[in-house]
Amino acid sequence: MTLASQDTDIARGAPTRQQTERIRTTEAKSQGRLVRERFFRHKGALAGMGLLALIVLLSFSSIGVAGIPGWWNKDYDVLAARFNEGRPTLTLWPFRLGEHPFGQDVLGRDYFALTMRGIQTSLIIALTVGLVATLVGTAVGAIAGYFRGWTEAVLMRITDVVITIPTVVIAAVMAGVVARFGILPFGVFLGLVTWTGLARIVRGEFLSLREKEFVESAKSVGASSARIIFRHILPNTVGVIIVFATLAISGAILLETALSYLGLGVVAPDTSLGKAINDNRSALTVRPWLFLWPGAFIVGIALAVNFIGDGLRDAFDPKQTRIKQ
Repeated sequence: MTLASQDTDIARGAPTRQQTERIRTTEAKSQGRLVRERFFRHKGALAGMGLLALIVLLSFSSIGVAGIPGWWNKDYDVLAARFNEGRPTLTLWPFRLGEHPFGQDVLGRDYFALTMRGIQTSLIIALTVGLVATLVGTAVGAIAGYFRGWTEAVLMRITDVVITIPTVVIAAVMAGVVARFGILPFGVFLGLVTWTGLARIVRGEFLSLREKEFVESAKSVGASSARIIFRHILPNTVGVIIVFATLAISGAILLETALSYLGLGVVAPDTSLGKAINDNRSALTVRPWLFLWPGAFIVGIALAVNFIGDGLRDAFDPKQTRIKQ
């Protein structure tokens, strides 16, 4: 644009290129700000964030992680004589932790330290599952939805095959072997069998968005397929992807718990919330607190992540065009 034409546009009241770019940037920021405001007005999501942050802070600060010591002075794998017959010493009023707040298991291990380690393990596995499932599902759905043809046919048939086999069956066959290599390979394996739902969703979004005018405009100026996917289409599906990731984490917590309870998950000497329940199921009638603490944290984590997912879903919902004051 020449200076003369730009001056003519200004005289006519038409926005310049710089003004247009500023307007677009402002609109983008406004949309992002709108999403944040919707999310932070969702009371359930805020409560879920607070609860999850509290659980994470408690578990990682108490017994430490990666060689960094915590404020609790007992280890989860140390055997000791039973104190107070292994009963919990925690009292709420007056508040007092005592020697073993959550009691001791049948082997005499401090159950507070063991439960905190179980939370750490379950959270690491769940986050790994959510990350792997999100990456694989997004990649498969994006490639199938954008390129169509034989690429879509092959990828969707693979997806259909994985869907037809129940996740629990696949996990039950392989999880016991994979888990012996550590919690990260176990989490990666579970992620590789839980991506199918997102792949179908992302494919549907790409099938719709690839026909929009902004994609046709990008193609007309010679933009590569990779640029169109990552710069034009994928940002418009980020809401769906984020919501799926949070719900995948919640589902992974429950799946890992079920597998560990069946003896197909985390293996000794490590532990998880599901394994803690499985190891002490024979003491249900005489020491019910051995089920209460891991079970309470399983429910708490799953509810917290689900509330966060609900808040994100509402925040990214395009039908909600204004915020209630």
